[in-house]
Amino acid sequence: MPNTYEKLAKYFDTLPAGFPPAPDGLELRILERLFTPQEAELALHLTLLNQDVQSIARQAGLNVEETSALLQGMLHKGLIGAARSEGKGTLYGISQFVIGFYEGQVNRLDEGMAKLFEEYAPFFFKHSSWKKVPQLRTIPIKRAIAITHEVLPYMQMDEIVRMNEDIAVRNCVCRQEQQILGKGCDRPMETCMTFGSAARNTVEHDIGRMITKDEAMEIVRQAQAAGLVLQPANSQNPMVVCMCCGCCCGVLRQIKADPNPGKLVANPFVTQYDPSECISCLACVEICPMAALTEDPQGGVSFANERCIGCGLCVGVCPTEALQMVSRLELEQPKIPKNTVNTYVNLSKARGLGNLASNIWVILRSLFRHTFSR
Repeated sequence: MPNTYEKLAKYFDTLPAGFPPAPDGLELRILERLFTPQEAELALHLTLLNQDVQSIARQAGLNVEETSALLQGMLHKGLIGAARSEGKGTLYGISQFVIGFYEGQVNRLDEGMAKLFEEYAPFFFKHSSWKKVPQLRTIPIKRAIAITHEVLPYMQMDEIVRMNEDIAVRNCVCRQEQQILGKGCDRPMETCMTFGSAARNTVEHDIGRMITKDEAMEIVRQAQAAGLVLQPANSQNPMVVCMCCGCCCGVLRQIKADPNPGKLVANPFVTQYDPSECISCLACVEICPMAALTEDPQGGVSFANERCIGCGLCVGVCPTEALQMVSRLELEQPKIPKNTVNTYVNLSKARGLGNLASNIWVILRSLFRHTFSR
């Protein structure tokens, strides 16, 4: 008979993003460290559709007071999600591993937890559906592309900021993890942004602060100057934008290890390199997070197109016009999902859950309405 943690791990693996079982049981050790047995048992009764305490208590066979206390404790520990509903109070729902309860450990990580995450991340990336349907995408820094009617608003950071009234910023959990492990960098820590209800939850649970649109754009400016890659959630209406460095970010580190990083991101742009304009200052080599630009034996620059993820950082530091951002070929253009619902459905299909797609759609449509409404 599987124990509660085994049941919970299998349940997480049925969710769109997955939670693949590792041969050495790493995923179980992560759950055992984060969830108490009582919390793990209760989590089995949570769904992607947020529910009120009374419904969850009835399903779990617990009284409302005990259920409420457990849910609030799990929420405080960053293990589950929640949203407020008029007339129903707080509604609670399951969080996936990534993006989900891993990010929920920001400001809570210790060395033991950091080591477990670090060990499990390569296995997760290899065996989940991330390579087929990434949960994050990249967008170029603003000065790297000419803004025309063809550059859609969701591909521009200032437009993403402009369309949101509630914006919060919090620390980067990846840089926190690497600092704990003695591998961190000195790039800005307070860079990850959330929007709408996610921003309100960030502040309510004391893991970040509300900021103005002007403050948001100043953080973006500083992040780009530090060579951070802009990674919104892979939808046209992202609830989160990560600002990531190639040395700490779990996603970028795993992508970099692949021989073709450019195929593992959703970005309609790619760098174009003109050697005749290059003065070999090597500024682009230093800032490129994917080693798409490297120094050749003669001291010049070598460009590997298949490694480019279209972040535009190289264009921003190039003193000539040797580097420019151009649109990918039409057949290579990624289709950015309209919202988080569509992203989750695509993840489910990529994992072979096609027969469940219609049911997942109904659940996630409700989730979107309650949790992700502006």
